[in-house]
Amino acid sequence: MVARVVIAAPSSGSGKTTVATGLMAAFTRAGLAVSPHKVGPDYIDPGYHALATGRPGRNLDAYMCGPDLVGPLFAHGAAGCDLAVIEGVMGLFDGAAGQGELASTAHVAKLLRAPVVLVVDASSQSRSVAALVHGFASWDPEVRLGGVILNKVGSDRHEELLREALDSSGVPVLGALRRAPQVRAPSRHLGLVPVAERRAEAVDSVAALAEQVRQGCDLEAILALARGAGSWPGAPWEPGLGAGAGADAPGDAVPVGGRPVVAVAGGAAFSFSYAEHTELLTAAGAEVVVFDPLRDERLPAGTRGLVIGGGFPEVYAPELSANEPLRTAVAELAAAGAPVAAECAGLLYLARDLDGKPMCGVLDARASMAERLTLGYRDAVAVSDSALAAAGTRMRGHEFHRTVIEPGAGAAPAWGLRTPEPRVEGFVQRGVHASYLHTHWAAGPGVARRFVERCVAGAGAGAAAPAVAEAGTGTGAGVAR
Repeated sequence: MVARVVIAAPSSGSGKTTVATGLMAAFTRAGLAVSPHKVGPDYIDPGYHALATGRPGRNLDAYMCGPDLVGPLFAHGAAGCDLAVIEGVMGLFDGAAGQGELASTAHVAKLLRAPVVLVVDASSQSRSVAALVHGFASWDPEVRLGGVILNKVGSDRHEELLREALDSSGVPVLGALRRAPQVRAPSRHLGLVPVAERRAEAVDSVAALAEQVRQGCDLEAILALARGAGSWPGAPWEPGLGAGAGADAPGDAVPVGGRPVVAVAGGAAFSFSYAEHTELLTAAGAEVVVFDPLRDERLPAGTRGLVIGGGFPEVYAPELSANEPLRTAVAELAAAGAPVAAECAGLLYLARDLDGKPMCGVLDARASMAERLTLGYRDAVAVSDSALAAAGTRMRGHEFHRTVIEPGAGAAPAWGLRTPEPRVEGFVQRGVHASYLHTHWAAGPGVARRFVERCVAGAGAGAAAPAVAEAGTGTGAGVAR
């Protein structure tokens, strides 16, 4: 059993991330091993969670991974911990559009049999808070609302009025937090600025959050609520076993031909990734090495495959463009036929240019910022055979970008999307699979193994080189285990 609690809210902007991150940091400072989780596909909040706890922030997405995988993924991430804090998404009952409760915070709370603490923005109300809390407590009897944390409280008198109103609601007040500008994280076009871009400031912010939550919340009552969740019946997900038919190779398996180096882009420009992806690659037999395209002028020695996930290349286009040696190395690796998996930011990096700045030129396409945000879940089918999936493979994914690429698809598209309208998108050419679609490989057993097998079989680059970069040639990001 792992004690667990879900931090939810009536709507976005209420302070879920503030409270959840503060609780994670406060309990960690109290000596507990805290497992951080985030409902939904969001990449940015888990970065703050990881900073607060010293453990990887993990996503629980009932749409992308399916409801049956939520519990096992949770148990995998929380193994050996004293407490799991799960930050919700949007409003408590807001799920995938047109899909009822699917992928909502309430849905995940029920799947995990976890109590919910509701974070309420109390800045513009007093007695009405009782009606709001009553509505959320009674809407779905299967969701256990175990308490309320009042956020953005204006004064002692304001707090007194709020507590008086909630006395008769039957839902205990577990905390009251004042407005605190020093704990706010800056935002821009896709939400909060990631930790990777402001680490020193983020460390200070998380420390301030921990202290604010320690002073304003009843940590003993919250921990007691979490411990009352009981056991979760089921086995944890294992990256070496996958989930069902076609699962990835056992964790200690080394492919015929040796353990290939798979380079994974990281750093400030490419900070979006799911922890399970590197675990799956390692379980499938790869040696995963992280590098930073903003700083490293060459790929890790012995690179046989390349993974470039999401992030903010549009913010760092001049710096990425200025690193011509690495852009050339990426282009040469792709031209040699090595497997390259690029999602969203990776897609932009492989284009000819981004906002007029030269990129890798692997794809004959041009990328630029757009005024319209593209956001939402997608049902997808692989249109072309690739290093990730055979044609006809069905997966679910998520789009989240404020850029466009022209053309939007190559002669061999990556995906056919059924939502929100039928279309094809992305590029498959030689070993390259590049697309705007973010996918969760834990939901696609065989994806990592297929990619690693292609790394072993493909031409690659520098296959005979040593397994680590020469001194002075990289950032020292090292091997991801």
